Amino acid sequence: MALRNAVMAALLEGEASGYDLAKAFDASVANFWMSTPQQLYRELERMEAEGLVAARVIEQQRRPNKRLFSLTEAGRAAVHAYTVEPLGKPSAIRDELMVKVQCVDAGDIDAVRKAVAERMEWATAKLARYERLRRRLLDGRSEEAYFAEAERVGPYLTLLRGMSFERENLQWGDMALRRLDQRAAALPAEG
Repeated sequence: MALRNAVMAALLEGEASGYDLAKAFDASVANFWMSTPQQLYRELERMEAEGLVAARVIEQQRRPNKRLFSLTEAGRAAVHAYTVEPLGKPSAIRDELMVKVQCVDAGDIDAVRKAVAERMEWATAKLARYERLRRRLLDGRSEEAYFAEAERVGPYLTLLRGMSFERENLQWGDMALRRLDQRAAALPAEG
């Protein structure tokens, strides 16, 4: 998937600056697509040159002028065309933690254990952010009411996937820590 598809998905929420998009990526689509602000700005420039987004300038007094981007009709058509394309192969997990875990028997079990625990802390924090976003999206409604009334349900569905992913990370982390502790207890003491 190209970054532009994720940018167009984020712009479905409405007009946004590059800065706003970077924040939105962190708060919403980061559970399925990562990007740096520099990548976003470069992609917005390319998309503008291709007519997929339009920018308008907001003049500001004590700050640099702000450019707000929105999807053009061509951009909306590109979103539609993208959604009907066949899926490619599922993405593979590329995770340095998994490489460290794979190497644990030849490495430092305490260091790997610490890395797993840190990942769990990160997952817990991310899950808390996702839960705050979930409450904000629901705005006091039940999920059933949200799905019946909301203008767009895609952001909520992807949020639920991100929450599920982080819960699974925590479940796996608990299991991995228990097994690493068992393994450490079974190893002969060094001395």
